Amino acid sequence: MNKIAALKARLRIPAIAAPMFLVSGIDLVLAACRAGIIGAFPANNARTIDDLEVWLQTITAETTNLDAPWAVNIMVHRTYLRMDEELALLLRYRPPIVITALGSPKAVVSAIQGYGGLVFADVNSLTYARKAAEAGVDGLVLIASGAGGHTGMLSPFAFVPAVREFFDGAIVLGGAIGSGRAIAAAEMLGADFAYLGTRFIASRESIAQEGYKRMLIEATADDIVLSASLTGVPANWIKASLIAAGYDPAQMGPKAEIQLGRPENAKAKRWRDVWAAGHGVGAVHKMESVTEIVDELARDYAAAKS
Repeated sequence: MNKIAALKARLRIPAIAAPMFLVSGIDLVLAACRAGIIGAFPANNARTIDDLEVWLQTITAETTNLDAPWAVNIMVHRTYLRMDEELALLLRYRPPIVITALGSPKAVVSAIQGYGGLVFADVNSLTYARKAAEAGVDGLVLIASGAGGHTGMLSPFAFVPAVREFFDGAIVLGGAIGSGRAIAAAEMLGADFAYLGTRFIASRESIAQEGYKRMLIEATADDIVLSASLTGVPANWIKASLIAAGYDPAQMGPKAEIQLGRPENAKAKRWRDVWAAGHGVGAVHKMESVTEIVDELARDYAAAKS
C-alpha cells in the first residue's frame, strides 16, 4: 500500500485513462501522463511486436519523473498467441504498471513485480476478483455495469464494497465514469482510482477514426447495445455503428467463441467498423484535447470534494 500511496501522490486526480482497443496510442498516453493522470494503452494496439517495441521506447524516452506514471494492458487469455513476446518486451522496458485482461494474471505477476512494477488485474465479477487477488496482484480493476467495450454486470455500489471485504490492495473502478464528481463518488465507495475510457475516445490525441469520434459525440446512453456476439465477451457498442456494419441491434445472435490469435493476423474489419462506448457517453459533447478534459475533470472533482 505504500507503493499505491506513492503512486496516488503523483497524480493530479486519482484517475486512469483506460486502455482502449483502436483508441489509445502513444499521443493519448503521453498527454494523459503530462496532464496528471495515468495514461494506458493495450499492447495489441501496436499491430506488430516491432511496433510495440517502438511504442515502449517512445513512451519510456518521453516521460519523466514529473509526469504521472503510465501503464500497459496485456491480454492473458489462453488463445492470445503474442503474450510471451509482449511480456519479454515489458521486462525490458519496465512500465510502472501492467494491467492484465481476459484471464488469470498468474503468468505475469512475479515477473512484473520482480522489477518493481505494479500488476493490476482487470476483472468483471467477484469470482475473478478473488482469483486475481489470490494470484498476488497489487490492484484490481473492477469493470462494473455500464463500462464501454468489455463490461461487467455488477453495480459499482455492490462490487466495490464486496471486493474490499477480502482485498486490501488498490481498487480501480470502471463503468460509466465521465466526470470529476463520479471520480469522487468512486473514492467514496472505497475505490482508490477511477477508470475512464469513453470520456477520452473523442480526444484529439485519440487514434480513433473521425467517424467514431463524431458518432460518440452524438450518442446518448440509450444508444448503447450490450452483446457478446462479436467477441465472445459481453461488451457495450454504439448502436449506430452496429447498424452501419450490417448488424441488427435487436437480434445480435449467439455468443461468439473467444479466439484472439495474434493482432497482426486478425481480421480487424469487425473491430474497425463497430465501435465501443459505455453508458457514460453522455459526458462527451465535443472533441477536446486530453489536457482540456483533465482540467474539467479536476475542477469538477475539486468542487465535489469541497
